[in-house]
Amino acid sequence: MKFATNYLGLKLRNPLVVGASPFGDNLNAAVKLQDAGAGALVMRSLFEEQIDLEQRALTCLLEMPAESTSEATSYFPFYEEYQLTPDHYLRQIGQLKSALTIPVIASLNGYRPGGWTEYARRFESAGADAIELNVYHLVTDPLTNAAEVENDMIETVRNVSSTVKIPVAVKISAFHTAPVQFALALEKAGAAGVVLFNRFYQPDLNIEELEVVPQLKLSDPSELLTRLRWLAIISPHLKGSLASTGGAHSAEDVIKAILAGAHTVQLVSVLLKHGPVFLSTLLRGIADWMDAHGYENVDQFRGAMNLKRCPDASAFERANYQRILQSWRM
Repeated sequence: MKFATNYLGLKLRNPLVVGASPFGDNLNAAVKLQDAGAGALVMRSLFEEQIDLEQRALTCLLEMPAESTSEATSYFPFYEEYQLTPDHYLRQIGQLKSALTIPVIASLNGYRPGGWTEYARRFESAGADAIELNVYHLVTDPLTNAAEVENDMIETVRNVSSTVKIPVAVKISAFHTAPVQFALALEKAGAAGVVLFNRFYQPDLNIEELEVVPQLKLSDPSELLTRLRWLAIISPHLKGSLASTGGAHSAEDVIKAILAGAHTVQLVSVLLKHGPVFLSTLLRGIADWMDAHGYENVDQFRGAMNLKRCPDASAFERANYQRILQSWRM
C-alpha cells in the first residue's frame, strides 16, 4: 500500500498534512505528529500586521506616545500578544527543520502588495520547504469592488512567488464569485497550489455590554461539503496542487477529499481533539478502504469523482440543487 503523494513539487509520504496551528510552536508536539504519520507540517501564520508593526516600531516606537497611534491599530493584538514574533518565527523554522524530516511549510497571512512580502525570502533562507500564503481579506468598504480585491491578491501572490525559489501555495476563501477562474489566475501569477478554504471566524455580539465577542470554534464534518464541491469543480482545470482544509475528521472524510481531487488534506481540529496519535488511526482507515476497493496507491483514485467526466458541470450542479430542494416533503 503506497500513500506517497506529490504536493507543491514536494514528495510527501502521505497526504495527511498538519494545517496551520499551534502545533508548529512546540518541537515536541511536532515530533509526535511526525512519528504518528504526518506527511508535512504547516506553521501558524505570520501576519502582515505583525511585520508592519515591527517595522514601524523600529523607527517610531521610542519617539511616538501610544495615544498618538491611529485608532485602527488598537483593534489588533499588541505586539507581545502574538505567539511568535517575526524573529522568533524565523528561528522556529530552523528549529523545526532540525528536528523533523518531513517538509515544513511556513505561512504568511496578508492580502495586499507591499514590502512585507520580502519576509518570504527570509522564510526560504531559514529553511522552509514551501510557503502557504493565506490571503485573508474581509471587505467592509462599499467603495471597494471585487476586481480590486482579487487583483491585489493576485499581485501579492506574484510578488511573493517571484521573490523565492521554494513553492508557494495560496489559501483562499470560498466567497469568490468565480473560484475556478481565480484559482487559475493565482496559478498564472506563480502559485504552485491552492488551498481550499480559509475559515472565517465569525464574531458574536454581547447584547448586555454591547461589545463584539471573538469566537473560536473548531471545525465540524459539515464544513467538508463546501470543500468537496469546489475540489471537484476546480481539480480538472488546475495544473498545480490542491489541498483541502476544514471539516476532515475521519478516514472517510480524507478519502472523499482525495476522490474530489485533493493532493493533500490538512488537519487541525481533529488533532486538537484527539491528539497526534489519531493520524495513525486515519492512515489505517485509508489503507483498509484502499485494500477493499483494490487501490494500490492514492494517485489511482485521486480525482475519480471530480467533474472532469461531466460534459456540463454547471448544469449538473444546478440539477442537483433543484433535486435536493424538491426532495423535501411536508
